[in-house]
Amino acid sequence: MADRRVDEATGVETVGHEWDGIEELDNPMPRWWVLTFYATILFAIAYVVVYPAIPGRHKASDGLWNWSSRGALAAETAAAEKARGPVIAALAATPIEQLPANPDLMEKAVAGGKAAFRVNCVQCHGSEAQGNRGYPNLADDDWLWGGDLKTIETTIAHGIRFAGDGQTRQSLMPSFGRDGILPPDQVSDVADYVRSLSGEQAANAATRRGAAIFAANCAVCHGADGKGGRQVGAPNLADQIWLYGGAKADVAASVTNAHAGVMPAWGQRLDPVTVKMLAAYVHSLGGGEKFAPAPAAPVAAAPAAAPAGAAAK
Repeated sequence: MADRRVDEATGVETVGHEWDGIEELDNPMPRWWVLTFYATILFAIAYVVVYPAIPGRHKASDGLWNWSSRGALAAETAAAEKARGPVIAALAATPIEQLPANPDLMEKAVAGGKAAFRVNCVQCHGSEAQGNRGYPNLADDDWLWGGDLKTIETTIAHGIRFAGDGQTRQSLMPSFGRDGILPPDQVSDVADYVRSLSGEQAANAATRRGAAIFAANCAVCHGADGKGGRQVGAPNLADQIWLYGGAKADVAASVTNAHAGVMPAWGQRLDPVTVKMLAAYVHSLGGGEKFAPAPAAPVAAAPAAAPAGAAAK
């Protein structure tokens, strides 16, 4: 270039560019850098030859070693599935209520269920299965439908109020306030009475009025003593476990606008063995019950105005 010249101070030719009086010297690249650059080119060529790298219409080139991370993962997965095969077969052949008789198989079912729970259930029930407002705590012994292995398996498989499953758990509590079944003052009284069942409200005139309202509208499902009915998923109102809050305002809100939470029918998304393992894990959390025949239906003190299911809890 016409503007190239030799710098007097360094004896190095310039590249011919100048910015505000600043010129760039045309020093050669360091030898180590040039050699490294050439080495990376050679490495890239070798990589393309050995590994899948050249994109095609349907897949990349196979490479001389015919290796890929996807293929390695598939091989590892196949090996793991083969190793798990006997356990899965044993679980498939064993009715869930018979699992406790085989401690080793039960332990494996719980371990598999724990892994499945972390993938499918923690979003609602939490990483420790202790639930949240509106999502039941699975680690206590408070059960709407029952806590033995078979009942838990049925609940997981068919879900709660899941429209796409004909065997889903169904319960329906009227919205006593919103639908005009009870006026606000009676909603307030029955809320006081419900709280008194668990000792959170002292007996007074309001709870006495609420007792009569409860007997006429709620006892058919929750029982005359308020201890619930598993046939219809009616919660026990006489303990201190609340799904939607136990403050007066919370209970009144539940009576006014009934809750109707939905749980998916996991039997439509997961295979039967995974559902069985999930049930075993949930049962193992601390609140699981031994298998028992279904309890008798709650005895109502008086006919209800409308069918009730899961109520304030």
